[in-house]
Amino acid sequence: MKLWGGRFTDRTDSQAESFNSSITFDRRLYRQDITGSIAHAKMLGRQDIISDSDAEAIVNTLMEILSDIESGALAIDTAAEDIHSFVETELISRLGETGGRLHTGRSRNDQVALDMRMYVIDEIDGIGALIINLLEALLTTAEKHTETIMPGFTHMQKAQPVTLGHHLLAYFQMFMRDYKRLEGCRVRTDETPLGSGALAATTYPLDRDFIKEELGFSAITQNSLDAVSDRDFCIEFVSCLSIVMMHLSRFCEELIIWSTDSFGFVEISDSYATGSSIMPQKKNPDMAELIRGKTGRVYGSLMGLLTMMKGLPLAYNKDMQEDKEAVFDASDTVKACLNVFTGMFAELKFKEDSMYGSALGGYTNATDAADWLVKKGVPFRQAHEITGKLVLYAIGAKKPLDKLTISELKAVSDIFDETLIEAISVKACIEARNLPGGPGKTALLAAIDNARRFLVTNGPKKKIK
Repeated sequence: MKLWGGRFTDRTDSQAESFNSSITFDRRLYRQDITGSIAHAKMLGRQDIISDSDAEAIVNTLMEILSDIESGALAIDTAAEDIHSFVETELISRLGETGGRLHTGRSRNDQVALDMRMYVIDEIDGIGALIINLLEALLTTAEKHTETIMPGFTHMQKAQPVTLGHHLLAYFQMFMRDYKRLEGCRVRTDETPLGSGALAATTYPLDRDFIKEELGFSAITQNSLDAVSDRDFCIEFVSCLSIVMMHLSRFCEELIIWSTDSFGFVEISDSYATGSSIMPQKKNPDMAELIRGKTGRVYGSLMGLLTMMKGLPLAYNKDMQEDKEAVFDASDTVKACLNVFTGMFAELKFKEDSMYGSALGGYTNATDAADWLVKKGVPFRQAHEITGKLVLYAIGAKKPLDKLTISELKAVSDIFDETLIEAISVKACIEARNLPGGPGKTALLAAIDNARRFLVTNGPKKKIK
């Protein structure tokens, strides 16, 4: 039986009915839907819109339905139009006309908006916890590698020496921003739309503040038209997830490159790699590649949501049913990727000798040679030119800069002396950079302390009731 069937005389075409149905994917909202309905029923009783006995019966029966679904005693009927219809139909089948009083003062439009907000908040809390786990793993590893020297890159060319700890803290900053970004999205999602009706609120004396308190929201929405047609929170949520995936993808790209024979900076655990069906020597970084690939999948969900919403007039339109699969898939994908990546990262073997050896090549200390000249009073542009000529000579001589003799140095510029060699060792290059945010040991330890304070004072918020 259709809950809206009174106006209609003809049966819905079977293909149209299947096309219209959302039960196959919105069934996962059963907990949010029932929880919201329990709060609504309690409010209806408190406001004398329905009797206390009816409210109590509805609440108790909804709790039974929830328990039965979770125990497996009640299977969700995929012939239902959506999860809201399924729950209400089941309620009516158990309570008769009393169950039919639940929907008083409510529309599926504000009902589904409520369910989606509750779902997104739950997902933000869960994903936030996974990001915290990753941040903890990053920081713990960075703390172990404050003196592990490696080359830093720009344009995929060796640029200046840094430490592995400094490099990992760059990703800590990225994922910390992701966490904060999701927390901001949570704040903007944390409003209950229930009471907005189909689009123009209702004549019943609903207590929206009671609903807010009962469900643990921080505020109520301020415009009924906007409340039922707003999916900004879904778009923002998936946008945040897209940035999480972008950061994961960048990190995976580096791990893939670092694990190649050409780099040899890292070895990925056998637990997170696969082999070749034809080449027995191969060890492929498939988990990292899959995360990199799934980034496009989450981007696709974001573009789908933006495109779906871009031309919709107020208020609710059926197009908005398309929000769910995009949100569900993006969230599921990010959770899977965070779990796999964190596990893979925890088992990485960093090859410190290879990193150090690589940092010695590529003239990564050239900038420090130029800085040495500047400290001797040479204008930077002139120092840059002199150092460029020195690098050109060293390339021809097939020597690193700190292995050139004093006569070779002076052949390029009389200003050079023996103190240059110590000043441009890769360790000295790093230690000289102790500005806040730099790779020097003092600056790096301060950054680690700041990161640790963040982890101590931040964490996933309590889930909505």
